[in-house]
Amino acid sequence: MLICANLNQPWNSTLPTLALLQKCRTLTDVNQIHGRLITTGFIRSQVLTTKIVLTFSPSPFTPLVDFARYVFFTYLAFRSPKQDEDPFLWNAVIKSYSHGREAQEAFIILCLMLENGVPFDKFSLSLVLKACSQLGLLKEGMQVHGLLRKLNFGSDLFLQNCLISYYLRCGFIGYARQLFDRMSMRDSVSYNSMIDGYIKRGMIDLAKELFDVMPLENKNLITWNSMISGYTQLKDGMGLALGLFEKMPDRDLISWNSMINGFVKCGNMEDAQILFDKMPRRDVVSWANMINGYAKVGKIDLARSLFNEMSERDIVVCNAMMAGCVQNGYCGEALEIFYHLQRNCSLQPDSATLLIALSAIAQLGHVDKGLALHHYLKQKKFSLGGRLGVALIDMYSKCGSIKNAVLVFEGIKYKTVDHWNAMIGGLAIHGMGELAFKLLMDMEKLCVEPDDITYIGVMNACGHAGLVKEGLICFDIMRRVHKMVPKLQHYGCMVDILGRAGQIDVARKFIEEMPIEANDVIWRSLLSACKNHENIDVGEPAAKHLITLDSCNSSSYVLLSNMYAGLGMWNAVSSVRLMMKERNLKKIPGCSWIELEGTVHEFFVQDKSHPQVMEIYSLLDSLSTSNSEVTPYVHHG
Repeated sequence: MLICANLNQPWNSTLPTLALLQKCRTLTDVNQIHGRLITTGFIRSQVLTTKIVLTFSPSPFTPLVDFARYVFFTYLAFRSPKQDEDPFLWNAVIKSYSHGREAQEAFIILCLMLENGVPFDKFSLSLVLKACSQLGLLKEGMQVHGLLRKLNFGSDLFLQNCLISYYLRCGFIGYARQLFDRMSMRDSVSYNSMIDGYIKRGMIDLAKELFDVMPLENKNLITWNSMISGYTQLKDGMGLALGLFEKMPDRDLISWNSMINGFVKCGNMEDAQILFDKMPRRDVVSWANMINGYAKVGKIDLARSLFNEMSERDIVVCNAMMAGCVQNGYCGEALEIFYHLQRNCSLQPDSATLLIALSAIAQLGHVDKGLALHHYLKQKKFSLGGRLGVALIDMYSKCGSIKNAVLVFEGIKYKTVDHWNAMIGGLAIHGMGELAFKLLMDMEKLCVEPDDITYIGVMNACGHAGLVKEGLICFDIMRRVHKMVPKLQHYGCMVDILGRAGQIDVARKFIEEMPIEANDVIWRSLLSACKNHENIDVGEPAAKHLITLDSCNSSSYVLLSNMYAGLGMWNAVSSVRLMMKERNLKKIPGCSWIELEGTVHEFFVQDKSHPQVMEIYSLLDSLSTSNSEVTPYVHHG
């Protein structure tokens, strides 16, 4: 509510109303102001209504902007225009559109000005061009360009720069360059716009050409930083970037952070650390870059050391540290940071934080922690319509709670294809092939366009459930109905479906008729099926081909050896094991996990590293002994 106006002012004074303008925020406030204007008659005061338009039109509060437009079009816009009238009020309203919502209306207002003979200036046109570039309105923007040339505005440097920016934003870099080349005079904005346009499209050579011919007095920090950013995109561009960095007359935080980010991207943490140590001033981007870099190369201890060294952190740095922990398998540590954020009132987790936390819980399989985080999302009223909903479905699926995953999926009103994919993937993990296939049919009924991942998920589910017919239907729908070209993963899924169902010869023929060459994963899938179904005629040549494709992978040799062993071909088994020994290949030991009271325990084959190994083996021995003592019951009919 607004504070009452000062009643000590004369009845005909506008000062109380002017004082109230600064306090307006809501629709109720606006209605109070409007009522006061009407009852006092100040609604006809040009000075006061002008002040309202200028004060409210740039406001971040929607009711104020709407009221400014209403006042303008009702009381000010269509007075008899004078030829030399300054269009500053029109420009203020155009700006409220071009810099806010409904940007397309800026062009309509320019048309209104032309129709009503209202004079406009270069700022009017620049604001309309900005609106057109925001929305990619090519036709309307070109009409403004035509108007510029017709009214002899075309040679104005400011407007020419606006046009270059417009064409670049719309993706027409050729038109922008034509304009640039025809300019009789250019400034730093002209050059910087073109250089930045080239760099954003990966045309670093053309950016460098312009940079080299650009007059030295026009080069500023933006120019140098743009070129450094361009060089860091190149495969071997860090040498060029460093050379340019050392030549810079001045550097700012963007210069230093661009260089560090470049070294981080190519995994060169030594040079990144040298620059980081030399920085005269650091911001959160600098720290986040370094933490992210060390995490990417697996040096999570150095990343954590930097994180602990920071006196002040923001949510971006915390997210970088959490993501690094998850990438390197330290999911518990990631969750500790998250819980610290929850307890710390000064920093609030954002969507990125919650996505990382959900990923960590999914990897750990801690459903109780997942339920607690789900409750937190509800409490804080986070929307599940985007990536958070997808991550929540995925988390519940991977934690073994498919029922909760389904409840989340069904509770999302407006589902994207990613939500459907997450649910299908969850059903696949749990072997519910029929339900996954039904979801695909539901997508067809609801006209939800599936993507590559949808079909991989459904075909995986069909494979695990032994649904050969449904898998073939799925593959056929993808090609014939949705006109999608199958990728290697889709062919791999089909081989897996056929192989699991024992249709080994059909699977081999399918591989031979594939339009793209099968990779080691597909051949290994066929070999695994041959081992399971004891088909040596297909399995032996498949294994030999696989070994030529990927001779360093021990799993191919192990599968072949196991297939021979299953058929009692012990000489062949010895031959394969000798081959592995000669090539210094070792079988990767099997691994199991079990969660007990919130702690995940990991066990390898013949592993005796667990602190309670003696108790575990003692218990297993006692179970084995008790089982051997049980006399089997034999029914004599």
